[in-house]
Amino acid sequence: MSKKRKIIPYNPKLKELARQLRNNSTKAEIILWLKLKGKQMHGYDFHRQKPIDDYILDFFCHELMLGIEIDGYSHELIEIYQKDQKKEKRMNELGITILRFTDNQVLKDMFNVLLSIEDYIRRFEKHTPSPSQEGN
Repeated sequence: MSKKRKIIPYNPKLKELARQLRNNSTKAEIILWLKLKGKQMHGYDFHRQKPIDDYILDFFCHELMLGIEIDGYSHELIEIYQKDQKKEKRMNELGITILRFTDNQVLKDMFNVLLSIEDYIRRFEKHTPSPSQEGN
């Protein structure tokens, strides 16, 4: 019995902007992407600059329902912070958990950034039966 994958809506108008963002990634995004791409993170498939609803997530794994956001210095501004809060609230309504890291954390403390992501995965796997365990 295969588990149905939840369909998550997105605004098609964001596809081109997402492409532009992928082509103009920050240094922190590039460095984290090198650790996430190609199912390197415990076999999970991450996408970058993924349109979801009316937003774009820096990184997203559908199977984990996990979004990862890298916040640059502009995110310290109150207007950007408020937009981030609204975005995170909407993602939570869609069943998506958001992990946030600063550029500085990614650039200077990648070990703990990866540890946080792995911790989320361990907790997710502990509470979510794999398809091979369902019905046993």
